[in-house]
Parts: sequence; structure tokens; C-alpha cells
Amino acid sequence: MPGLFQKILLSAALLGLAVEGAPSTATKQQGNGPKAIYFLTNNAQNAVVALPVGCDGTLSRGSVTGTGGKGSNSIDMGTNLPAGPDALSSQSALKVSGQYLFAVNAGSNSLTMFSISAKDPTKLTALGQSASVPGDFPVTVAASAKNNLVCVGTTGAKSGVSCTSFSSQGLGKMDALRPFGLGQTTPPVGPFNTVSQVFFSGDESVLFTAVKGNPPANNTGFISAFPVNAKSPCGGAITTLSTTETRSSPAGTAVLFGSAAIPGSTSLFVTDASFGAAVLAVDSSDKTTLTGKGVIADQSATCWVAISDVTGNAYVTDIAVNHIVEMSTKDASIISSTDLSANGGTGLTDIASGGNFLYALSAGDGKAKATVTVLDVSGGKVKQVQYFDVSSTGAGKNAQGMTLLM
Repeated sequence: MPGLFQKILLSAALLGLAVEGAPSTATKQQGNGPKAIYFLTNNAQNAVVALPVGCDGTLSRGSVTGTGGKGSNSIDMGTNLPAGPDALSSQSALKVSGQYLFAVNAGSNSLTMFSISAKDPTKLTALGQSASVPGDFPVTVAASAKNNLVCVGTTGAKSGVSCTSFSSQGLGKMDALRPFGLGQTTPPVGPFNTVSQVFFSGDESVLFTAVKGNPPANNTGFISAFPVNAKSPCGGAITTLSTTETRSSPAGTAVLFGSAAIPGSTSLFVTDASFGAAVLAVDSSDKTTLTGKGVIADQSATCWVAISDVTGNAYVTDIAVNHIVEMSTKDASIISSTDLSANGGTGLTDIASGGNFLYALSAGDGKAKATVTVLDVSGGKVKQVQYFDVSSTGAGKNAQGMTLLM
């Protein structure tokens, strides 16, 4: 897939083995740091891997908990074979909200909800039954604790967004699909023309979805926005997501991928696999426009992002280039680039930020093992503190997603 991104985007003129438990030189975290990280195996029998985080930010062995659903793979348009790594071509295949975790099952069109033990963050308990999703091939999930609302993005033949309420008892019934009309198949052929990520605005009043374009077909990607319906002032009503969509295609973007709401503003930071990343302003009607653009010269496909509360900067990863690029959330300018190739990894996929640390998944390529790279950002530069082998969990090139519990 990485080579395909490069070859097609250029023609369109749009522009290892890990040392488990390696010694850490991480600094102590200020305040409350992450307690555990989570990602999906996304195998035929899908499961959540939970790894505890020490006070120095490093990882140790944890647990593997089945979702009761099936993982799956999109089809790589370059090879016509199951994609991997980046089997789902998405960010946020699972998400923590409060003491709950939500995970998509792409192969069984369902969403599973877990409670996270207050005593042991690696102990997950499924709540109720998995919810059936009305779309095909769910790849990304967003959860709002403020609204008790969880929404799923699907990218197969029935592409779109569906939501439901959640409580300590589990999930409600998913509502009707808000269709995107991508004209895809199930499984989808990608990575172009697929849903990338669903995520809530900083105040949790709007659900955004980033959708990739298909440059060779002159198909432009877009940001979709659905507002959250306001609760009745009298209380009692279940919060829902509006069915009225605002859709915009910011000029200068093409393959919109990983996204994050920028703290302290209404703007969004979004990666674009065709050039790097961008800052998008959101107006009062929820339309987006480009206000900053950062071109990463040595990229293959920049796809995932996390924003650090410690530095205020965005950190992006590339599926084929083993580096972390630090970028400004004001204009997407490049602050630093940290080469991690000495660890022997194949490139990084989904990423999460907590306290002083970043946690980035590398699903491997079937030869190199699946790993998580831990990086400290507190000292004024990005520093690797651990390169952790997670292959013993059953994780391999299908692995997807990254989220954490603070």
C-alpha cells in the first residue's frame, strides 16, 4: 500500500524484532498519566489487547479479551489482496470514554462495549450484547461521555455513520445509517475512497468524519459534520445525532485521514496521505477550510495523528517511514522529525497521547513482529524510551487502533 500511495499520487501530480521490556530512560510524569493502552488484533476472532502503563510510561504484559465479533481486511487496490498492515485503513478502531471501551468488528458489522475495571485497567468486561451496525464494514468509533453517545463509521457497500446511546448496562440499538454514498464494496477496495475516522469536536457538540478522496478518479475527499441534538432542558430525553449533514472538501486536500480536535479552538488537525497534514478552520455552519498546510518531504503516507496536552503539538505517523513528525497545531508547520529506523521497525500506524508519552502501533508486515513504540515528549524533543514486542498477544499485520485510559 505505501508504494501505491506514492506512485498514484505522484502520477496524479498532487504534489523487525523488538526488545521486549527494554530499559527506559523516561522521566516521571507530571500529574495523572496513562494507566493502560488498548488496540485491536482485528483477527478473525477479534480481540482487544490491554497493556498496563508504568509510572515511567513504559509497557508490560497485559491481557487479551475477545470482542465476540470478527475482524477483517479491506482489499488493497494495488495488489487485490487483503490489506495489511493498516487492514482497516482507519484511525480509532477502538475508543476509551470514561471507564468504558468501544471496539468495532469489521467482519461481523458490530460494536462491542466493555467496562474497564477501576482496580485493574487491563481487566475488561463485555457489557450486554454487541450492537448490530446497520452499515457494512465498521472501521472507526467515537464516544462522547458528555452525551452518552457512541457513533460508528462504516465504509463498505453501505457506508456512513450510525449512533446509539450507552450506559452502564451496555449499548442501545444503533439508529438508521446516515449514508455517504461512496459506491464501495464489502470488503471495500482501498485505501482511497474510504471512511478514515469519526471523532467529536472538542465540546462534543458535533460529530466529524474524515473521508478519503480518490485522486486518480478525480474524486475529492471530504469532512462530514453532523451536530448533536441538544437535550431537552427538562431532562429525560436521550441525546441523539442529527441527520442533517454539512459536507465540505477543503481546497488543497485530497486523502484526508487521521484527525483530532485542536484543544482550545474549534479548528481541526487532519493528516493527508498525499502530502502530510493540515489545519482546518470550522465555521458556524460546520464547514471546513484550509488555514495551514505542512508538506512532509520524505513521507510515504502520513495517516495518523495525536495531539499532546503536554506540548500542545501534533505528532503524526507514516505506515512505511519509521519516524515521528512533530507539527504545529497553529499552521501545520514542521517542528521536528525523529528518525526511529534504528529500532528496525517497519513504520507506525495508529497513535495515542497521554501525559508525557506517545504510544504508536506498528502492525508489522507478516515478517517483522507487531510492536508498540513508546516515546517521551516532555524534554523538548521526542525520545524513544521503549520498543515493545506485542506479537505474543496474537497481534500481527491485521492489528489496528490505539487508545488509552488516563
